[in-house]
Amino acid sequence: MAVLTSLHWLFLVWVLIIITVMGFRKDPIIPCILGLFTVGWGFKGTLIGAVTVIFQALIVAGQEFWGIIVVISLIVALSRLLSDSGADYLVISPAARLMVNADVAYWVLGLAMLIASWFFWPSPATALIGAIMVPVAVRAGLPVMGAAMSMNLFGHGLALSTDYVIQGAPTITAKAAGLAAPGEVIAASIPLAISMGVFTTVAGYVIVKRDLRRNPPPAAEGDRLVPRSEKQKLNGVAYTLAVAAPLAFLLDVAAMLILKLRGGDATALLGGTAVAILAMGSFLQHGVAGLEKITDYLRDGFVFGIRIFAPVIIIGGFFFMGKGELAQGILGPQATGFLEDFGVAVSQSVPLNKIIVAIVTLATGILVGLDGSGFSPLPLVGSVAATFGQALPINKATLAALGQIGGVWTGGGTIIPWALIPVAAITGVNPLDLARRNLIPVIIGFTATTMVAVLLM
Repeated sequence: MAVLTSLHWLFLVWVLIIITVMGFRKDPIIPCILGLFTVGWGFKGTLIGAVTVIFQALIVAGQEFWGIIVVISLIVALSRLLSDSGADYLVISPAARLMVNADVAYWVLGLAMLIASWFFWPSPATALIGAIMVPVAVRAGLPVMGAAMSMNLFGHGLALSTDYVIQGAPTITAKAAGLAAPGEVIAASIPLAISMGVFTTVAGYVIVKRDLRRNPPPAAEGDRLVPRSEKQKLNGVAYTLAVAAPLAFLLDVAAMLILKLRGGDATALLGGTAVAILAMGSFLQHGVAGLEKITDYLRDGFVFGIRIFAPVIIIGGFFFMGKGELAQGILGPQATGFLEDFGVAVSQSVPLNKIIVAIVTLATGILVGLDGSGFSPLPLVGSVAATFGQALPINKATLAALGQIGGVWTGGGTIIPWALIPVAAITGVNPLDLARRNLIPVIIGFTATTMVAVLLM
């Protein structure tokens, strides 16, 4: 029988407080810090010990996340260079030519957003796709709201929740769930992602078709959306980067598959490739001035990366006390994982089944995702999956992937207005209206995906 101490209950109280704060769309940073402080004081027994636990938690979390922070920052820095040179327009424009009508435009726009988000992250992809492809899609007959839905569901939903190339989301989830590598979460997420992607995008398409029948858009609606890169004079550098960058990343993906590179090795390959192209492109685009310009690109990229991950590090630092190995790095060698201990205790006293744990894990991801951050829920849903993995003989990688989908689809920017601002701004739609349009497809997707997860666990 697992022994639950007063510290276990104190930790649980802070978990509930943090979830409640997130449910009210407030940042949980202060509750996380107070949780680290009070639990640390109880474990160490001294005020000094409590203060050091706070810092140690940030160090442990930072070490776990640093590789992903760096590679995302480098990818964003590279996207700035591609935008300055006009190479981004050259990469995307062939897909734009395929959009001959509204039906084709919905799917081509979404798939382009999916691929761009996998390689360059949804925020840079939103600016790229929005500036270049949305005007073409609208001129092809797709309503602006339909374009916004397509970008949201494919980019901030499907791409960000799977994150198969950069592997930021599965890395965080796997760490919190106590899995050896993000590859386990990625493999487990494939059938869930297929289910979520098919049901949400098809439901979204049906809604767009209904809107088209009721209110055909005016032919000139897309004229107000002017691609920024079309006005830019393209030179040989743009064409060189437009070929080199996609080719290099495609070769990286091939190398990952052939050489079975996972986790840190895959991250290192992507990061090194981004740096090499960034250095080469900076010189080609700016000449000697590239020595200075590359610093600006890197600074912009790392500002973006730190801005995204700063709260995740603190949240992760708190929830890592729930996992044995990471808890020892924060509190000391005598520590046990608080959530793991709860999992054992629950399994010995409360009847659980796969349906209940799947619903609880998905609901946790959705609730925590209400703060509007796609990655904030990941440390918690990973810890919840680890907890239930101790309580039941289930596939915790599948459970963790389900929680990741719930958290990212909610917080990443598909169904809550305060997370929809980037796409709403680039397309000129009302974020409240966009959230309402996305809600039914996402609920359908959550329901179907949970059923699939229960069957696979």
